[in-house]
Amino acid sequence: MADPDDEDEGNEPLDISWPDTARKRITYLLVAPIIFPLWMTLPDTRTPRGKKFFPITFIGSIVWIAAYSYLMVWWADVSGDTIGIPPEVMGLTFLAAGTSIPDLITSVIVARKGFGDMAVSSSVGSNIFDVTVGLPVPWLLYGIIYGKPVEVNSVGMVCSIAILFMMLVFVIISIACFHWKMNRGLGFTMFLLYFVFVAVSLMFEYKIIVCPF
Repeated sequence: MADPDDEDEGNEPLDISWPDTARKRITYLLVAPIIFPLWMTLPDTRTPRGKKFFPITFIGSIVWIAAYSYLMVWWADVSGDTIGIPPEVMGLTFLAAGTSIPDLITSVIVARKGFGDMAVSSSVGSNIFDVTVGLPVPWLLYGIIYGKPVEVNSVGMVCSIAILFMMLVFVIISIACFHWKMNRGLGFTMFLLYFVFVAVSLMFEYKIIVCPF
């Protein structure tokens, strides 16, 4: 279980004053470009005055997530073109890791509070939502606006999807082998499975391994 004092600190209003330690100052400068726009445009619902504006904060948060997501994809695309990395590889590695950070933070928070089952179900549910809603909705809007389908070009995508299902089976087997308990051994196993999936998928993308489908 998490320390109650930590939970109380998380419920305190945002403090943007200059920190007093070097480590906190470095963190402050790194997150300032993200925090300041949110602080200026979204009411802090943890303050007595801001509680009644929670609908504005909720809708505004969704808008800011969309804006930051657009910028992240744009910068990743430009960086990939500059370095010479294909968009498929950027999406498989950097974008996949970047979009999963909020899920990681959420899982850590609920796991520290003792809700391990919620942490696992949140990660699984978010990925299902991404595939069944996050992909179809933009494609649907694109088809309505431009009147043509979205072409998806990726070498070995069929094999990558097959590997994804195999990885899901291995994940379930791994959790069962550790008696359905989240520990360090299971964490290292998950890391190993992820790196294997990325390595094999990159081999398909660069045609080191040819997908027969």
